[in-house]
Amino acid sequence: MLLSLRIENFALVDHLEIGLDAGLTVLTGETGAGKSIILDAIDAVLGGKVTSRAVRTGADRALVEAVFRLDPDLASWLEQQEIQPSETAHLVCSREIVASQSSQRSRSRINGVLVNKQQMEQLRDRLVELTAQGQTVQIGQPPLQREWLDSYGGEPLLKQRSIVATAFAAYQQALQTLEKRRKSEQERLQQLDLFEYQLKELTAANLVEPDELDQLEQERKRLSHSVELQHQSYQVYQALYQNDDGTEACADLLGKAENTLREMAEYDTQIQPILEMVSNALAQVEQAGREINAYGETLEADPQRLQDVQGRIVELKQVCRKYGPTLGDAIALYQRLQADMDELTGGGQSLEDLERVYEERQSVLTEACAALTQQRQATAKELEERLVSELKPLAMEKVKFQVEISPASPSALGADRVTFLFSPNPGEPLQPLTEIASGGEMSRFLLALQASFSQIDPVGTLVFDEIDVGVSGRVTQAIAEKLHQLSQQHQVLCVTHQPIVAAMADHHWRVSKQVIESEKGEERGAGSKEQGEAGDTKNSKLKTLALPNPLDSVRTVVRVTPLDNQQRREELAQLAGGQSTSETDQNQDAVAYAFADSLLTQAANLRQARSPHSNGATVEPKPVAEPKPAAKPEADPEPKATVEPKAKAKTRSRK
Repeated sequence: MLLSLRIENFALVDHLEIGLDAGLTVLTGETGAGKSIILDAIDAVLGGKVTSRAVRTGADRALVEAVFRLDPDLASWLEQQEIQPSETAHLVCSREIVASQSSQRSRSRINGVLVNKQQMEQLRDRLVELTAQGQTVQIGQPPLQREWLDSYGGEPLLKQRSIVATAFAAYQQALQTLEKRRKSEQERLQQLDLFEYQLKELTAANLVEPDELDQLEQERKRLSHSVELQHQSYQVYQALYQNDDGTEACADLLGKAENTLREMAEYDTQIQPILEMVSNALAQVEQAGREINAYGETLEADPQRLQDVQGRIVELKQVCRKYGPTLGDAIALYQRLQADMDELTGGGQSLEDLERVYEERQSVLTEACAALTQQRQATAKELEERLVSELKPLAMEKVKFQVEISPASPSALGADRVTFLFSPNPGEPLQPLTEIASGGEMSRFLLALQASFSQIDPVGTLVFDEIDVGVSGRVTQAIAEKLHQLSQQHQVLCVTHQPIVAAMADHHWRVSKQVIESEKGEERGAGSKEQGEAGDTKNSKLKTLALPNPLDSVRTVVRVTPLDNQQRREELAQLAGGQSTSETDQNQDAVAYAFADSLLTQAANLRQARSPHSNGATVEPKPVAEPKPAAKPEADPEPKATVEPKAKAKTRSRK
């Protein structure tokens, strides 16, 4: 459940802090007053699409923060995402929107932790469901209707759809392999001959090490100069260790120096480090002399090996010219040719083998799709019965509804095309929903659909944006009762212009625009009454704050005022027939107030009758007929303001 909403510098809102309760909450106000901005803010904080116009003019960033009650399901989700609960044991969602010249950037957080769009979409499915009459275009799309049907089927149906997706992926892979093989059969044979020739040549070359050519070149040099190397190694040996001409070698000189330093060290210990260095040098020279002598003894001329090495070098250089330029490139090509050969031969499978695999996977996919179709048909019957039962109380007693499931090409979502067929009037044939339903009928259908899902949907907050548009009288009362019924199990927020719906609310807010003078901090509203009501929020859950803007001394802002009983009576009267200042129209005002009183009384009786604690003794009143609207004098033009962003129709994918 949504507990509170804080909005800063969002569209026409400078600063709002709104506390929410359970039950049915309605927002009323003049057209363009900013009601949809509140819903846009809820949509935005849960990852909805926003534009740079979402940031209030003159501000560099906007902030929306929503606090939700934390239930076990949400706590488990937070644990999976490795996000700690907030200090107040609530779920806090926030979104900061930073404006730029051509676009906007935003950051979403959950309990202060940065999250991505996918995580916000997952969380949105668990928190809020937004429904608007503007969804009529979306609701007519067969893919969306299929998603609704599958979601209504629950976990068993979604599990079978997952099996279909796996079978379809395997089928697609087999089909692509087979088609590729068939289309390139002639080319494959030609390519196969070329690859076989190249592989034969490379295999004969016995390529192993990428640096084999460098090693052979080094060996060739050594074998070609073996006699010279023997002579030079002997010269080094004489210079280091033992000289045949009688002169002292390096080891002899170092030995004498070591003896002299050892004698000196007996008289002065400072010589000891030098003595150690000379001793080490003598040991290294002696070791070098012995090793160079051993090296010279191993050297010998090997004409046959030299010939073999030179032949191998010629062979490898020829391979590099054809398949190189380096030996490493030739080895890489050899490995690629082996892989290409496997692909051209089907990885060891013949064309017949590939066809058999394709047919087997096609059969598996067909069976999985058939099982999914059966589950959808059973679910369709349940949805039809449920939706019709929800539509009948909405003044659609003769309505017919059918979920048509027709064959379609197999896909990851099955082999079904789902279409919602609708007939609101007796004797009329069933037709696609969007082709026959009027605006009012579509509103009731959306409401009934939401009511059908409310029994299986874990979402805690339902938001309806003018779901009652296009209806009146008895239908409006039915919608009001349905909204109240939903509010018994969910928190419901509703934007409405219908006094009958507003009267059923547990909580009533008025949304209005105010003109503020930022330099003096004064507000100018539509009248003194609204000014007093907008400013008197000390003891309410709603707090408003006007923020000065250095760019302009006069700004338009949105204000939200919670209404008490008397204020609700006045608001309902104005919704029903308007309020006039002329003395000759006092009778019309009296009729509007009387109608408002009757609505409030009727709503109270309905709530009492439907209350779980009611004994059922209260008789539900008959619907109250709406009075004719009173003529309203022309008001002064409203000051120009920043155009409000249109409420976005959001339909979440039920997964």
